Amino acid sequence: MGLILLLAMIGVPILEIAVFIEAGERIGLWPTLGAVILTAVVGTALMRFQGLSTIARARESLEAGQLPVAEVFEGICLLIGGALLLTPGFVTDAVGFLLLIPPVRLVLRRWCQSYLIDARRVRMWSDVPPPDPGSAGGRSSPVIDGEFEEVVDENGPPGSEKSETRKPVKVVIAKDTDKRS
Repeated sequence: MGLILLLAMIGVPILEIAVFIEAGERIGLWPTLGAVILTAVVGTALMRFQGLSTIARARESLEAGQLPVAEVFEGICLLIGGALLLTPGFVTDAVGFLLLIPPVRLVLRRWCQSYLIDARRVRMWSDVPPPDPGSAGGRSSPVIDGEFEEVVDENGPPGSEKSETRKPVKVVIAKDTDKRS
């Protein structure tokens, strides 16, 4: 991994310089610089618009009691894409614009998911309790309404000497099918 990062740190600037020289020869110095500035401005505007909509979708997922995994991945892609668009160069701008295209992010997310699942690198823990069913964002669970009668066991608690002579108790739970509002 370190070797790949080293090659990228050396190779990308060399590639960008070569593309700048070629673009400067074909369209001139000022149009080349204008194109670099224009891609940064347009990319920043697109990133801001898509970032705000991603935040809104993440908020909706959280309110529905779901983890916003897809939205977090899209946010990371937008952040990387925005950084690449602000970096001067045509190659980084091309990759940055690709990360701003939703179908490209979808394909990339599916590829990453399958890679992580195949490599068995996915583990998830949560300390967050499930949402309260009565809350606005919580999912409702079925409510069983019924009647009960408290029975005191004369043989004592389980495990005591008297409980060895205990008789089996039959418990019946009746579900009330009436709809209540």
